[in-house]
Amino acid sequence: MCEYRIKLDGADARLADYFDVISGTSTGGLVTAMLAAPNKQNRPLFSAKDINDFYLENCPKIFPRTAANLVSTLRGSKYDGKFLHSIVKEKLGDTRLHHTLTNIVSPTSDIKHLQLTIFSSFNLKNDPSTDALLSDICIRTSVAPTYLPAHYFETKDPSGKVREFNLIDGGVAVNNPTLVAISEVSKAINREGPDSFCINPMEYGRFLVLSLGTGTAKSEEKYDAEEAAKWGLLGWLTVDNSTPLVDVFTQASADMVDFHISTFFLLG
Repeated sequence: MCEYRIKLDGADARLADYFDVISGTSTGGLVTAMLAAPNKQNRPLFSAKDINDFYLENCPKIFPRTAANLVSTLRGSKYDGKFLHSIVKEKLGDTRLHHTLTNIVSPTSDIKHLQLTIFSSFNLKNDPSTDALLSDICIRTSVAPTYLPAHYFETKDPSGKVREFNLIDGGVAVNNPTLVAISEVSKAINREGPDSFCINPMEYGRFLVLSLGTGTAKSEEKYDAEEAAKWGLLGWLTVDNSTPLVDVFTQASADMVDFHISTFFLLG
């Protein structure tokens, strides 16, 4: 699609030019922020190819092969996240949520309050305390339990009131953020009225959604009941360099979103 649009609109065409909202969680949250972040010319800071190159270059440093051994992993995260923090802060600098070139929706999980926290361009007027640095939003939505440490940061609203965030990977609750993104758009239409969007909030048949994932082949038939029946606490946390408990919750969460979304579009 990118190559097709570039042929029509020129080499400066970017995905943020064509989508009213971009949403992502876990590593998708990082991709979302990079697609929507502005450069000094107020154009997208990264192209899709730039982001692909970013991953190829930096993933070996974010997830080094010299990671913690089993004993240390039981006492802390598998990776320390220091390089991830430094490279994301370097790339995104002081850019905040309100700076993005298109609306973004990025869900995360609050470990202190055990609830979902959503960073949404649509909700900034109602909740300015969520106008966090994009780097903090990226880091917190990518910190999968057992793999990377939880992320703490603070924001201040215009009155100076401080809000604390104690966050882990959004994929724990929302591995597929499509439903959250649609809900945020629907709430915005309700608040501002259909005339502002030329669409009714429940008119899902007029929503055009492009949902991209990383595939499921790796997780298909990965475990079976005979194997799982032998697991204790340690087994559910680590088997063959994987974390079954995380795999099960995240995959189930994504499947439920597919189930609900398919119904929405049938009704819309």
